[in-house]
Amino acid sequence: MKIKDKVYLIAQAALDKKAKDIVILDMKRPTQICDFFIIASGSSVRQVKAISDNIEDKTRQEGIRPLHIEGYNEGSWVLLDYHDIVVHVFVDEKRDFYDLERLWADARKAVFNDREIKAASRVS
Repeated sequence: MKIKDKVYLIAQAALDKKAKDIVILDMKRPTQICDFFIIASGSSVRQVKAISDNIEDKTRQEGIRPLHIEGYNEGSWVLLDYHDIVVHVFVDEKRDFYDLERLWADARKAVFNDREIKAASRVS
C-alpha cells in the first residue's frame, strides 16, 4: 500500500469514530523521525481509545501493524507508531498543552475532513 493510501486509511478510521481536528503533518523536511504525523482529538478518554482501536483494526485488516503503541492504558494521549506514519490521538486538553502543530511548525500541514485531505498553510 502506498504511503498516501495509508495516511488516508488512518485518517478515515479516525473520522469514523468522530475524531475532531484531524491534521496531517508532512515530516519529511523537518525531521527524519517519520514521513507523516497524523494528529486527532477525542473529547474523552473513552473516545480516544475508540479512535485508536478503530485505527488499529482498520490497518490490521490491510496487513499493517503498528510497531509500537504508547499511552493506551492512560488514554489521554495514544501514540501508534507505524514507522513511516506516527499517529497521535489526544483528549482535547492534552492536545492543547503539547501543541504538536506549533512544535513542528516547519512541517507542511493538511487537514482531513469530509473524507478528503485539504492542503493548509504552514502552522503559524
